[in-house]
Amino acid sequence: MKHVAVIGAGPAGLMAAEVLSQRGLRVDVYDAMPSAARKFLMAGKGGMNITHAEPFEDFLMRYGARREQIAPLLQAFPPQALRDWIHGLGVETFVGTSGRVFPKEMKAAPLLRAWLHRLREHGVRFHMRHRWLGWDVAGALRFATVDGEHSISAEAVVLALGGASWPQLGSDGAWTALLAQRGIAIAPMRPSNCGFEIAWSPHFRDRHAGEPLKSVVAEFGAIRKQGECMIDAHGIEGGLIYALSAALRDEIEANGHAMLYLDLLPDWTPERIAKEVVHPRGSRSLSSHLQSRLGLKGAKANLLREVLSAEQVQDAKLLSQTIKRLPLRLTATRPLAEAISTAGGVRFEEVDAKLMLNRLPGVFVCGEMLDWEAPTGGYLLTACFASGHAAGNGVSQWLLKP
Repeated sequence: MKHVAVIGAGPAGLMAAEVLSQRGLRVDVYDAMPSAARKFLMAGKGGMNITHAEPFEDFLMRYGARREQIAPLLQAFPPQALRDWIHGLGVETFVGTSGRVFPKEMKAAPLLRAWLHRLREHGVRFHMRHRWLGWDVAGALRFATVDGEHSISAEAVVLALGGASWPQLGSDGAWTALLAQRGIAIAPMRPSNCGFEIAWSPHFRDRHAGEPLKSVVAEFGAIRKQGECMIDAHGIEGGLIYALSAALRDEIEANGHAMLYLDLLPDWTPERIAKEVVHPRGSRSLSSHLQSRLGLKGAKANLLREVLSAEQVQDAKLLSQTIKRLPLRLTATRPLAEAISTAGGVRFEEVDAKLMLNRLPGVFVCGEMLDWEAPTGGYLLTACFASGHAAGNGVSQWLLKP
């Protein structure tokens, strides 16, 4: 029986292991952490968004510059196939109001338990606390373990080591040096789905860090999206910001900063806001007036004072315009380790259609190790599963070819 080593026990690696075990191959999974899929479990704590139910062509558009490379993977294992696969594990799914797809229990743990049980039933063996160190001079795989260094030989290898975000959960990007030594071209690792730094005043930061901004529209260039975000001690983060993060990051890299604009009252017309701003307020303070007439309070109200001077706040026209288009100067992304996901990785030119490295026959790459990115909303996980599925099929075809 031919032997395959899968290095990395996240969604991509586990999916590759499943495909391989179904083909009758002997599969061993290695991971540096004490247990499997730690980042997957952490991502599922707030509600496991597994995929999205939007039309397939719209779904593909979420992969931006890598749409062409990701498309074949998703065509072979599309979102509905992923849902069917989950149902096969005995886990029901449902479509939320936004089109996002969740397991019925909203958690990753039950799905992972059922999956690992099935993998073990299929003969997949797991070796935890095995940190991959590359290859020895004979081509065997080297691992650091609690009992010292070990080497193993396999007829094919699937690398599914993740990106470089959340290193405490196993994705530390250390593999980049190992592949670079073999001449593999790797796009620089950059934060994706990340927060951004803003030079808040100490007063605003201390008062509003951790406060959400609900039902706002974020605008950057031609992109306008409505949703929620959050003020934090360093700047701004949250789902609405993550949706724009790739474009904002690229702008900062090109020009040193990016200007993001917030519509604090997206359901109000500029005319209505202007009318309420100039409405006589008598002896009331401006803060009380804005809260009474427009419902602006807390962080939303104080953002106006953060970007406007005391004199400018008294300018009714400027104040009204700023409510609809409040400028925020983003100066940097938050560190890569804090990002939800990673851009960059093994360039697609380095792999063939089966995701095998051209320079290293028999070595396949999948998941976040590849150079692609996507917004949150199920797109990240779906592509990880699909690439693992593709790598598993690729190994099977390579090893079992007539």
